[in-house]
Amino acid sequence: MAEARYLSVKDLSAADTLAVLERAAKLKREVKAGTPHHVLAGRTLAMVFQKPSLRTRVSFEVGMTQLGGHAIYLGPGDIKLGERETVEDIALTISRMCDIIMARVFGHDIVVELAKHATVPVINALSDREHPCQILADLQTIQERKGRFPGLKAVFVGDGNNVAQSFLYGGALLGMSVTVACPKGYEPDAGIVADAAAIGRGTGAAIEVSNDPRVAARGADVLYTDVWASMGQESEAAQRKAAFHGFQIDAGLMAAAKPDATVLHCLPAHYGEEIDYAVSRTPNSAIFDQAENRLHAQKALMAHLMGV
Repeated sequence: MAEARYLSVKDLSAADTLAVLERAAKLKREVKAGTPHHVLAGRTLAMVFQKPSLRTRVSFEVGMTQLGGHAIYLGPGDIKLGERETVEDIALTISRMCDIIMARVFGHDIVVELAKHATVPVINALSDREHPCQILADLQTIQERKGRFPGLKAVFVGDGNNVAQSFLYGGALLGMSVTVACPKGYEPDAGIVADAAAIGRGTGAAIEVSNDPRVAARGADVLYTDVWASMGQESEAAQRKAAFHGFQIDAGLMAAAKPDATVLHCLPAHYGEEIDYAVSRTPNSAIFDQAENRLHAQKALMAHLMGV
């Protein structure tokens, strides 16, 4: 069975995460300079999608091309995971033909089972528990803007969802304090919070959950948000819109943070809900740097997992 996997932010050590970020920065410089880096020439990535995505598909497919390899898109109609055939058989079949697998799924158990049976590296490109690839791009963006992680305070405003949960792990791993500010009843998984807090005690990162966004944002170096209702939660949209009133990155919240606070959003955005459009276009905003960095961070990750 394959040992190389990235299902959770925790699957890379702090040292390996920093090494991937360093390589991502190098690959980004090479792209800007027009310097080719075909380190995965002749390799094929299988992209398994249960959920559609602009940034995930484009970043992985372009990334594999820039690395000299090839990517195959397998959409919901191509692979009905666990329906037309078992996840185990799909993992074993793809492993015989492809060199690496990324999967964007609903249930985290699906990507865990893929990794259990695959004999090639498997990357979690989003599950209901974590979104580790997004957090690699977030960390690269924060490093570009702030130059460090220890001593920083980051605040995630909104739903304690998969992105928030991975962000807790990312901050804890690299010594950046993270607070998730969310309405009551929408907190991150208590086990993940406790786990991240335990990691943070070893790195100097304070991991907290708050129900008051204004208090949480005081002195923040980074403000981060995501949509209030994620894909698959459309039926809860009206309820969530009422519950999340006030949990928005706007001028008022920015005033509580540091003047040079970096604004992040993993996109797509619902302007006027979780983030004010005007704030998203200020010099503080790094949301499109963050989107671009999905490309560079994931290229570095794939090369790392494949040992090249």
